[in-house]
This record gives sequence, C-alpha cells and structure tokens, in this order.
Amino acid sequence: MAKKAKKAAKAAKKSVAKKPAAKKAVKKVAKKAAARKPNAAFMRPVTPSATLATVIGDKPVPRTEVTKKLWAYIKKNGLQDAKNRRMINADDKLKPIFGGKGQVSMFDMTKLVGKHLK
Repeated sequence: MAKKAKKAAKAAKKSVAKKPAAKKAVKKVAKKAAARKPNAAFMRPVTPSATLATVIGDKPVPRTEVTKKLWAYIKKNGLQDAKNRRMINADDKLKPIFGGKGQVSMFDMTKLVGKHLK
C-alpha cells in the first residue's frame, strides 16, 4: 500500500509542475502577438513613376503592394533566372526600372524600384 501512495504523490507533483510551464508558454505567445504592429510607413500609399506604372499600374499603392505586384509580374513572365533563383532577368518593361541592367539580384531590385516611388 505504501508503494501506491508514493506513486500517487509523485504523479500529483508531476502534474502540478507541468501547469506553470504551460502558462509561461502561453504568456510568451501572447506578448509576441501583442508586440507586432504594422509599420505605418509601409502602409502609406506611394505613387509609382511612369516607367514603373507600366508594370504595376498608375494608382498609388503601399510599398508592400508594389513588391507583391512586381513579383507577380516576374513570376507571370518567367523572369526569375533558372540556375540562380536570386537573380531577376529584365524584359523590355523592367530594363528602364533596373537602370538599363539586364539582370539584377532580388535584393538590388527593391533598392532600384525605390527610386521610382514618390
């Protein structure tokens, strides 16, 4: 009988010890979700230049939408390099946006596109 009582006591200690750890995990998740707010600068509409407007349209859109529309155009026309996927091949519409370059990296692309936004 003493063995059964000891086992029951150990089981009770284990269940009590696990509950506070679970509460801490929930609090961490709640803090991360509450701390994340969209940046107002990214959400403010910007006006594309005439050359960029041929690709994404001429209406003012947030910077995040500019990037989404540009990637949609790149994927639709198959402009991502087959061997090195980080490189974007420019077609006739993208060449003036990329400063006349035939190929740019996806990281340089955002810098070059930024020059065409007001």
